[in-house]
Amino acid sequence: MIETGKKLRRLSACVGLLSLVVLAATCAPQDKTIRIGVFSSLTGNTATFGISSKYGIQMAADEWNSRGGLLGKPIELIIEDDQSKPEEAALAITKLINQNKVSAILGEIASSRTLAGAPIAQRAGIPLITPASTNPKVTKVGDFIFRVCYTDSFQGVVCARFAVQKLGLKRLAILKDIKNDYSIGLADYFRQNVQALGAQIVTEESYSEGDTDFRAQITSMKAANPEGIFIPGYYTEAGLIAKQVAEQNLNVRLIGGDGWDSPRTVEIGGAAVEGAFFCNHYSAEDTARLVQDFVAMFKKKHNEVPDAMAPLSYDAANLLFAAIQSAGSAEGHAIRDAIASTKDFPGVCGSITIDAERNARKSAIMLQISGGKLKKYDVIYP
Repeated sequence: MIETGKKLRRLSACVGLLSLVVLAATCAPQDKTIRIGVFSSLTGNTATFGISSKYGIQMAADEWNSRGGLLGKPIELIIEDDQSKPEEAALAITKLINQNKVSAILGEIASSRTLAGAPIAQRAGIPLITPASTNPKVTKVGDFIFRVCYTDSFQGVVCARFAVQKLGLKRLAILKDIKNDYSIGLADYFRQNVQALGAQIVTEESYSEGDTDFRAQITSMKAANPEGIFIPGYYTEAGLIAKQVAEQNLNVRLIGGDGWDSPRTVEIGGAAVEGAFFCNHYSAEDTARLVQDFVAMFKKKHNEVPDAMAPLSYDAANLLFAAIQSAGSAEGHAIRDAIASTKDFPGVCGSITIDAERNARKSAIMLQISGGKLKKYDVIYP
């Protein structure tokens, strides 16, 4: 019995030691770094958005790490590709929270994918900042969900006023993505504001993301004789729609939302998108020092002019890192409170103050595609 007792004590000691080793191995990465989750569309239909977003976030993290990181620890980015699919976005956030034990999350660009993942972050008490999801429903998910961009309720006003008051259009058509929360919401706000301004929506057609043939919808719109078409979708379809509008000799103004902001719009649409307008978050032509410094740094690293998703994501990351530093803690509630108290934060895409609904009140810029380039055309203030 004595020998057995000794063996049990030795076994117990070994088990205890093994438990400590396992615990140390499990906790070590979190103890040594500040883990930040990123979920992004690195592949799929809107991969340019996700890649630009990743670049912007990485630039911000590199800058903070070069200055010593956060709370005396380096920032570690854990990046998940959601393949441009809402269901994958939900899986990515679940993994970031449950397996990677991140302190906060950055992403997504697309509203549908943010809406798929945000409830998971909210339930877990993990702060999430979206750089560019403009659908108003996003931040209504809960008090841990924030954004650094304007909302579609504002963007819809901007596009409607621009079409009616600046371009003088009185008869407008809408062609929206019926499976996309962003597109549906923006179309709704545009319609309401066009009608409030005394103009008409003469017809409204729809498609689904991934479609390539829009001739039936365009034929129907042509019969309604619009002066302009509002296309609140993503660049993948917008360029194709513009080409097919031109092929059917429908001579109208084309207007889009911020989902058009990608070099692929011009690559896909070619001459058909010349003269088109779309609403955006910033212009690379802006002479403000913050903008020009960022553009120069981005071009040096990636040899291209950044679309808006890069500076928006850079701003979101910097705001998050500043909040963690201010909170003096990587704990979810402390980070949330620090983000919520953000006022006049200097961003590349404008000064950011987080309001009571966790949104940023900001200006919008109308860009025109001219000579294959994106030219600043007008600034619309809240």
